[in-house]
Amino acid sequence: MTDATPTRAQRFAALVAPAAQRAGYTGHGSNARLARDAGMSESSVSRMLKGQAIPELNFFPALAETVGVELLDMLAEMGIPHESLQPLSETSPSQVGSPSISPAEAADGLGLSDPVGREMFFATYERLKRLEEHQQEDQPEPGNGHGGKAAQM
Repeated sequence: MTDATPTRAQRFAALVAPAAQRAGYTGHGSNARLARDAGMSESSVSRMLKGQAIPELNFFPALAETVGVELLDMLAEMGIPHESLQPLSETSPSQVGSPSISPAEAADGLGLSDPVGREMFFATYERLKRLEEHQQEDQPEPGNGHGGKAAQM
């Protein structure tokens, strides 16, 4: 008798399903609510939570935020090691003064050669960039004590 090694989809579900429950996605309609909040289809959420499928990479940022899981942990379940993503951080102390690299150079450095995988990587990069810009807009201006732009309107 041999123990079957879990698939990537099963490992991914083992990471996301408990997090979704901790985030309050339990009971009747929980898959529909999670799907809506993460911008996914309900059938995709159902297959993901059953360990039958992994969502497309462009859903990872919203899904990570929705269930409260680190995006890097999700990417690691896809086989992208955490260490290989670290050099992509422009604010990492080890990167101060280092030249920036393009998303295409990053994809090349990570060994992403499949066209679909590269497009998913680029879409994720663009989404993360937009989220970062949005978060910076919401930060209060130093010293004014009146909150972000939304609070000043």
